[in-house]
Amino acid sequence: MSLLKGISTVGGYTLLSRVFGVIRDLLMARYLGAGMAADAFFIAFKLPNFFRRLFAEGAFSVGFVPLFARALGKDITPESKAAAEAFAGRVLAWQLPVLLVFLVIMEIAMAPFMLGLTGGFEGDATKFNFVVELGRYTFPYLALISLVSFYAGMLNAFGRYSAAAFAPVILNVCMISSLLLYGETEEGGARALSIAVSAAGVAQLIWLYGVARKLGVSLKLPRPTLSPDVKELLRIIGPAAIGAGVTQINLLIDVLIAARFLPEGSVSWLFYADRLSQLPLGVIGIAVGTVLLPSISRLLSVNDHKGANGQQNRAIEFSLFLTLPSAIALAIMAGPILATLFERDAFTAHDTNATAAALMVYAAGLPAYVIAKALTPGYFARKDTRTPVRFAIVSLIINTTLNFILIQYFAHVGLAAATAIAAWVNAGLLYGGLRKRNHLTLEKITLIRLAKCIISSAVMGIAVYFITRESASVFLTDGLTRVASLAGIIVVGILVYVLVNIVLRTLTTAELKRFVRPNA
Repeated sequence: MSLLKGISTVGGYTLLSRVFGVIRDLLMARYLGAGMAADAFFIAFKLPNFFRRLFAEGAFSVGFVPLFARALGKDITPESKAAAEAFAGRVLAWQLPVLLVFLVIMEIAMAPFMLGLTGGFEGDATKFNFVVELGRYTFPYLALISLVSFYAGMLNAFGRYSAAAFAPVILNVCMISSLLLYGETEEGGARALSIAVSAAGVAQLIWLYGVARKLGVSLKLPRPTLSPDVKELLRIIGPAAIGAGVTQINLLIDVLIAARFLPEGSVSWLFYADRLSQLPLGVIGIAVGTVLLPSISRLLSVNDHKGANGQQNRAIEFSLFLTLPSAIALAIMAGPILATLFERDAFTAHDTNATAAALMVYAAGLPAYVIAKALTPGYFARKDTRTPVRFAIVSLIINTTLNFILIQYFAHVGLAAATAIAAWVNAGLLYGGLRKRNHLTLEKITLIRLAKCIISSAVMGIAVYFITRESASVFLTDGLTRVASLAGIIVVGILVYVLVNIVLRTLTTAELKRFVRPNA
């Protein structure tokens, strides 16, 4: 499967998941609003989600997938498949008991852990006890999704991307169902959502296990031993936890500071803004990272450095071709988008304005997040996790320092700004490190395409800005007119962007054919 086809497959299913995710968020805004119950759920959900992105889909994936892909080889044979499965079995023999012990510890220590995170909400015992309760419901999701990531990594290495990409849809369907069935009260809806999170983890694991079995993947669990390949994996995982999870760490810091120092609702405003900014990141950035890591790993296993460089150039082109216009549109249309999607029932106009301010700032950092997703595989495929760690530490220091400076002047928007700035610093360092080592050279055609993409995005942004300004009054009241107006502006923006790219010949027919070839 070519790089772009793989990205399109993952991106397509991720888009489906994000559509269900938007429906889920609409229902959460309707039933939970941005009050006590919403803040409590978002903190409880953030905890396992943070560890999931940091370790399960972060450190573990960037360590396990290259080693598993290396064992499979560029051309999969029965012998290489058996060797890869044996390695996976040795890893799983360690993973299962570690996950179980960690889960038990966290369930027992949930109250003191949440106390350390939130400071007890300044003596609000009702809110604190509710957060602890929800945290105990959601945390089993971490163990389950870690196993899901394990099977997803194997399937991705085999080039079977669709099954793993579909798994998040299951989570969103479970959460949507819980709200529709048990969302009569804000507290009841938050409690049902928390239980649904862990239930979805069970369903996702069953789904991927069944797909792997159908593919013929059969694992045996030996007695846990520190074999050389397991030791190698463990050496990679430690630093990779920071290198792959810098954005998640920054976002978690935002939530913790908001919970401790800002008014009620701040956590929810940041959550909703982050969710919308994550839509293009999930569809584009995660898809690129998912496909690029095993692809580059297989090329480097046969010393095809030119092919690996070409893959990263294509990934950067494709990422920014879709991300730049998305970021500009989100920043310009933040208010109308949020008003149309969320402003009703428990979600007020004040919530819309506060969330829109954060979304505009998050959007400014969106290209950096996606660029980082295309750059980090260049390190991880070479089993270099230490360099991204150094960059991540710099980014974390900048983020934390700016948090405490900007929060004094811009409240929750200052937290979003610190995260966006730190993301650009991290992306710049990642690019500079690869270029310095001659692991990445931007091709002339890539630079030309990016320049044309910037011009097209700017023209689109100007058109969308003036249309949105003239239509501002439409978004003050709920109804189909507001929905139709938003859809119309989006369609116009897409058409303008596409037409300008056609005029500039950003991608000719011949270039498009080269774009989809595996090693172009």
